Amino acid sequence: MKKVVVTGSNGLLGQTLIDKLIESPNHKVYGFSRGQNRHPNSDFSYISIDLTDKEELRKSMEEIRPDTIINTAAMTHVDVCEQNKEDCDKVNVAMVASLVSICEELDIHLIHLSTDFVFDGQKGIYKETDAVNPLSYYAASKVKSEEIIKESKAVYTILRTILVYGSVHDMSRTNIVLWVLNALKNNQTITVVHDQYRMPTSVDSLAEACVLAMDNKVEGVFHISSSQLMSVYQIAFQVAQEFGLNTKLIQPISSEALNQPANRPRKTGFDLSKSESELKYRPKSFKEELLAFKSTYSE
Repeated sequence: MKKVVVTGSNGLLGQTLIDKLIESPNHKVYGFSRGQNRHPNSDFSYISIDLTDKEELRKSMEEIRPDTIINTAAMTHVDVCEQNKEDCDKVNVAMVASLVSICEELDIHLIHLSTDFVFDGQKGIYKETDAVNPLSYYAASKVKSEEIIKESKAVYTILRTILVYGSVHDMSRTNIVLWVLNALKNNQTITVVHDQYRMPTSVDSLAEACVLAMDNKVEGVFHISSSQLMSVYQIAFQVAQEFGLNTKLIQPISSEALNQPANRPRKTGFDLSKSESELKYRPKSFKEELLAFKSTYSE
């Protein structure tokens, strides 16, 4: 039986991963997160832990001795990271360094989640081998964590992804699809950037990629997203269309007019060919993933 630790198990990806992993009788699953367990299923072991406490983290991992750690824990709010750099470093860099050290010592496969924001958005479609150039403090912290992992002796898989959306039992924060749905259902007008382009990713697809990385024990960096590059405005518009909501409530705005504290790359799509060939990942269009989400979505 394979022992798997999911760090950040209370988050969107964490909860979705727990669901996928406990489907298999071959997995003994542990969820690590701060505070109370927010997952409704009790078929896994939950450990309330401060992941930034290196000694507490090491002690727990030594007791369990997992085969794999899937690190979904991160400080991901780009503007909050820009304004709280010390906290950002503590979670996105120092905690990763602790995990890497533990994985080296205990021979654990580390699967780490990263982001399209490591790129500056000038090229548009990026391969795993393209040079990184972070524009924000959040992005720089993710580049640092990648470098720590790559320079280590740990067996690792880094999965970079883009604009993850979905829904789980107990959400701590929203995402692009839920935000659009909730606003339009309440007849609220929303402003959405029209000059930033992304390949939005269903949390189910990302969780599947994590399981593929674990089961196949592939090593290196891989890109995971949908197959469709769209403006954020187009994403919001398509959500409204598929759910039969009022598209006139969606107002386009430029990045400049939005005036966010942290810079965002303008265009970040992924070349998914490496993930398709080595990871056996099967990317879908945004519409396909959105319809799958719609079939299971309940308010």
